[in-house]
Amino acid sequence: MIVPNEPKNMHRDMSDREGTSSTRWNKVAEVTALFWVMKVIATTLGETLGDQLSMTLGLGYEVGIAITLGLFVVLLLWQLQARQYSPLRYWAVIVGTTTLGTEISDSLDRTFHLGYVWGSIVLASGLAVTLLGWYRRYQHLQVYPISERGHEVFYWVAVLFSNSLGTAFGDFLSDDVGLSYGVAACITGGIILLVVMLHYFTRLNAVLLFWVAFVFTRPFGATFGDLLTKPLGKGGLALGTLPATLVAAGLLAVLVYLSQRSHRKTPEWSKT
Repeated sequence: MIVPNEPKNMHRDMSDREGTSSTRWNKVAEVTALFWVMKVIATTLGETLGDQLSMTLGLGYEVGIAITLGLFVVLLLWQLQARQYSPLRYWAVIVGTTTLGTEISDSLDRTFHLGYVWGSIVLASGLAVTLLGWYRRYQHLQVYPISERGHEVFYWVAVLFSNSLGTAFGDFLSDDVGLSYGVAACITGGIILLVVMLHYFTRLNAVLLFWVAFVFTRPFGATFGDLLTKPLGKGGLALGTLPATLVAAGLLAVLVYLSQRSHRKTPEWSKT
């Protein structure tokens, strides 16, 4: 996949080219350290909530994917109606993509019997096609700021494919390779650390590194969720999906609340 060579300071570059009005009406979260912390927690929540629906409640993957798809569509429409960034709406959709991504990955493996390798190939191809369509339409792949609805739709489709792909990779490490959840989390965490170092110490494309990090934060959070919920015999802590879901939801709710308060206190003219 060929990605344009764009500057690392995506925020400043887009503000210069599109003016302050596009940043003022921005619809998505700025990529900061807090963004990545919240992304990992949202990923853990999506993993445990997806498993709660399909396995703990015994609904199966077909019913699970129908429920999570409906939830994702409702949340996405809610987000698209907003005129500017709302932490509550944005992170609700992120959780929707992580939960649906869990069901999509599991369905490809266990319902359609593609296995995690072929499932990952399908999902990676979907992500590549989405990014290609995005670039052909807008001549860039920058992820902040986003103010146009069509641009935002490409963004959320790419996010959904990324989270589904990350789920498949995490399950591949634990189920196919046979790594413990702790070791799998260390491997994905190491990849994320490598991406951070490449971002700060090399001139590699910032947008490419963003999507690599976005994909691998998914299995990092998912394997942490599995570590909390899976039986002791499988290397987990056997806390159960419901307690783990409630803990992750509580942590994310606190961070969204703090983010919402901070966003409201920041005057619009300074969000450039």
